[in-house]
Parts: sequence; C-alpha cells; structure tokens
Amino acid sequence: MFRAIADVLRQIGGAVATVVTLPFRALARLFGGASSTAHGRRA
Repeated sequence: MFRAIADVLRQIGGAVATVVTLPFRALARLFGGASSTAHGRRA
C-alpha cells in the first residue's frame, strides 16, 4: 500500500520536474543559439 503511494508520488514528482525544466531548457537553447551565432558573426 505505502509502496504504491510512494511510486505514484515519485511519478508525479518526475512529471512535474520535467514540465518545470522544459521551459528553462528551451530558453537556454534559444539564448545559447543566439549567443553562438552572435559570436560567429563577430569572428
């Protein structure tokens, strides 16, 4: 019983962590690509 509840909570926590980190990953990719292209233009 407690193990099943722990598994459900763990799955929910993983899903929440994924949803929370996705926007930050997208922003990091956007800023990272913009900075790399800016540096490429300078060179």
